Amino acid sequence: MERPKNKFLEELGKRLGNHHDKKSILMEYEVHIEEIMIESQDCNDENEMMERITSRLGSPEEISAMWKEELSVTPSNMKWLFIVMNILFFGGGSLLTFFHNVFQWNWLSVVWSHLTAIPTLIAFIYMFFWALLGYEIGKGFGHKGRSLLKKTFLLSLIPNLLLMVLTVFGIIPHSWFEPLLTKTFILACIIFTILLYPISWLGYRWGRKASI
Repeated sequence: MERPKNKFLEELGKRLGNHHDKKSILMEYEVHIEEIMIESQDCNDENEMMERITSRLGSPEEISAMWKEELSVTPSNMKWLFIVMNILFFGGGSLLTFFHNVFQWNWLSVVWSHLTAIPTLIAFIYMFFWALLGYEIGKGFGHKGRSLLKKTFLLSLIPNLLLMVLTVFGIIPHSWFEPLLTKTFILACIIFTILLYPISWLGYRWGRKASI
């Protein structure tokens, strides 16, 4: 039952022409076609199999038209968007911490006390940010997004590691993070940091499937 798959990919390849992502696009759709064929092992008719493939994925004409559209977001723009968002996240938190400890304004102390009371919620919101990172890259760039995800992840992680180093070596006073800086909180930060890439990867896989 390889003929419907080969026919579909051959037609798609012709319609993609000289598209710069042609190879990765065909690889992506080959994987999805094979998944459909595994699910449709009860089907022995080539025409019916072709209908199942096109009903799930769309026709080669539709797919090629979609991929030939000008992308509004380039890989470089996507990468720097999330890097800047992560810097803003840490920058905002750093400024809040600095002003709270240096100026001790009453209204800021109230905000600080509320935020330090919900560290787990903040951590899960931040993890959602990383899942969204993977999802958007997977949806926007498919198979090609794998290397983009790794580069974006490593660059976005720099503020996280820098904050940890500055805190561990006492360059940032430990007292600034009271009552957060406990052994439990430090262990949780380490675990959450380790989980960030798997979470981004799962988001990426979800985004890849959503792009089809």
